[in-house]
Amino acid sequence: MSFTTWIGFVVAAIVIALSPGSGAVLSMSHGLAYGVKKASGTVLGLQLGLLTVLAIAGAGVGTLLLASEVAFSIVKTVGALYLIYLGLMQWRSRAAATEGGPRIDADHVPSLRKRVLTGFLTNATNPKGIIFMVAVLPQFIAKDAPLLPQLAILGVTMMCIDTVVMHGYALLASSMQRFFRNPRAVKAQNRFFGGVLMLVGGALFFVKRGGAHAA
Repeated sequence: MSFTTWIGFVVAAIVIALSPGSGAVLSMSHGLAYGVKKASGTVLGLQLGLLTVLAIAGAGVGTLLLASEVAFSIVKTVGALYLIYLGLMQWRSRAAATEGGPRIDADHVPSLRKRVLTGFLTNATNPKGIIFMVAVLPQFIAKDAPLLPQLAILGVTMMCIDTVVMHGYALLASSMQRFFRNPRAVKAQNRFFGGVLMLVGGALFFVKRGGAHAA
């Protein structure tokens, strides 16, 4: 892989990471609710999900998945329903206001394991991620060079970029905690992010397999 090719992938990875999506919404939601430190667990889960999608695409399974209407529909439906579920839980979550900003009810604070799992499932079940990987990844892989080292370089590059961007979203959201010091504002925050997650989940139902060829 040439340096020019790698730079091209860096640009593509930055663009896709900055593009608003379920990962960005989740990072901002957890950053605002729990702070950047705890949102790091969510970001870690997002990267593990991203790595899984990268491995699937790199192994060629993604191409087979896109070729099967049934398999793609299953993944799409699971991903959409999961995001809608997350949005509904966020919408209904209870919170108490404190001087430092919003605080989720202690009985409803998700564990590190749950935050990581939430992030993982959000990216791993996102068909748009699979489409992006299958459509874009091959353009940066040299056919006359070993595949695994190239996948490793691209994977580490994308995960590093996405980690920085998702933490940036979480930091941006956490900096707004001072505006959410009363129960009404906290409730509005929960319903906003919950509604956005449900909208993103609903939008996934309209993702088509042909999107991979149109990219």
